[in-house]
Amino acid sequence: MKPEKKVLLYDIMTERFEITTILQKLLSQNHEVFGDLEKGDADNPAVTKESVHHFFKYVSGSKINRPPWFFDSSQQGEGLVDVTTHLVDLIQWECFPGKVIDYKEDIKIHLTKRWPTHITHEQFMEVTRLDHMPEYLKKQETGEGLLPVYSNGAIIYEIHGIMAKVSVEWKYKAPEGGGDTHYSIMRGTKSNLVIRQGMEENYKPMLYIEPNDSLDITRYEETIQKGLEQIHSSYPGITLESCENGWKVVIPDRYKIGHEAHFGEVTDRFLQYLVDGKLPEWEVPNMITKYYITTKALEIAMQK
Repeated sequence: MKPEKKVLLYDIMTERFEITTILQKLLSQNHEVFGDLEKGDADNPAVTKESVHHFFKYVSGSKINRPPWFFDSSQQGEGLVDVTTHLVDLIQWECFPGKVIDYKEDIKIHLTKRWPTHITHEQFMEVTRLDHMPEYLKKQETGEGLLPVYSNGAIIYEIHGIMAKVSVEWKYKAPEGGGDTHYSIMRGTKSNLVIRQGMEENYKPMLYIEPNDSLDITRYEETIQKGLEQIHSSYPGITLESCENGWKVVIPDRYKIGHEAHFGEVTDRFLQYLVDGKLPEWEVPNMITKYYITTKALEIAMQK
């Protein structure tokens, strides 16, 4: 926000509007259900968010057509400063709602790394629909004729004394019936809140509540049901289903509106801020912190 210029800027963080993420955040704020967020350490962070994407995929039933510069890190940017932006944002938004985070005081980066996905000539032609590889990409090829694309990265960092991890990985093509996937875990003193999107979930994001072994399961299930009643005021129809490690949160299809629709929700939120003439107090400083984490992580990784 630039008050002197009357300019309002709002970051397009669509994943804040994904229903499993919303419910993960709401349940983590219920002390009876979640307890307190663990501190974690570098080997077992308190919160982890991982994302897997694919260069070749179908969008709205059609094969995606990527421009050649998408495979040039100097033009497209690297994975550490791309998808991880959304993951870092979600950690701040879920773990510290409404709290201003100062990158100078509250952030400490412990580990960061980057690595390439190697693309063959045939794969490049298939996804770009070109019959040749541009010279600026040929210069980057390995001796084996592979194009290294630095689309992958991971960061382990401390935020307000909580250890967090984000990672993004790009593969060429998803398994049959699969697609991009998201994994997220928030570890609490009473339960873990886990989002999975693998084969068992039919590659659709699902939220699980996994209680700690020390809890009385019968009494704890009653606690969760009460927690869901509070959520019903905003999201009626949410139920539980028993599973191997606890419960799956069953979400009605009307809340699963899809990624493209989230852009509309971001727009609605921005227009309301425009009417109000301001963003929430925490939004801008946390935006600065988010980009400090990703850009500093890349700087460190590039030095290795």
